[in-house]
Amino acid sequence: MNQNFSGDIRDVLFSKIINKSFAAQISVESAGIIAGSKIAYDKLINLELNVEYLAADGTVVEPGNVIARFKGNAKKITTAEDIIMGSLMKPSGIATAMNRAVKLAQGKIRIVSGAWKKMPFEMKQSVREAIVVGGGAFRILDLPFVYLDKNYIRIFGSIAEALKSAEPLTDSFKVIQLRGEMKSIADETVEAAVNGAQVLMVDTGEISDVKVANRVLEELGLRNQKQVAFAGGVKITSIPDYLEQGIDILDIGAQIVDAPLLDMKMDVLN
Repeated sequence: MNQNFSGDIRDVLFSKIINKSFAAQISVESAGIIAGSKIAYDKLINLELNVEYLAADGTVVEPGNVIARFKGNAKKITTAEDIIMGSLMKPSGIATAMNRAVKLAQGKIRIVSGAWKKMPFEMKQSVREAIVVGGGAFRILDLPFVYLDKNYIRIFGSIAEALKSAEPLTDSFKVIQLRGEMKSIADETVEAAVNGAQVLMVDTGEISDVKVANRVLEELGLRNQKQVAFAGGVKITSIPDYLEQGIDILDIGAQIVDAPLLDMKMDVLN
């Protein structure tokens, strides 16, 4: 064969059987939650494959479960293996990790993963959808809010000034990031609480800082009026340890968006 051939080699390999139809299926090799089905379906249809079955987002699967069956010619079938698997494996891995986190939280803590914002633009939507399929949230609150992180605080020079800048946004909850940069966590908690923050995001990865924030809020008589969020290298396996620590919102980053792919395989059927 000409080594300089620049087209799709499948056009050569399958030239004599181009009109023959084949059936194929995708099955999972580990337990998890399916996500990405809508995108996968659109890609299968764009390939002009006859889709007989495709598991819906949120389907719980065990090793060996078939999640898709479709028919088409040899080129379309093998092309599907190249472009469809990624549409399912990565989102399903994210949904599976999020579902595990939500179950460990036992409904006592809102599980969030805001790290989707740092993903490539073309992946953001599928990652957000996978997070929701897994039972979590991709926003700290479902209500309108403004999030003032460390860079806003540095720009304004203090937590108080950053919150003051958001006062005109009367319909939005104020979420402030506490890192103990300009003051101690205790003093930052006071400054945030008395200047209108409704959610205090303790983003240090140190559970001892959450305890400090909760103690200060209790002393101010404001604990029931505020929500305490926690972030910073949070591990899913640590969730049970957080259940009684006064955490209302837990933001998990890498262990959700960088979760392992849900293993799958495609087989052409005889």
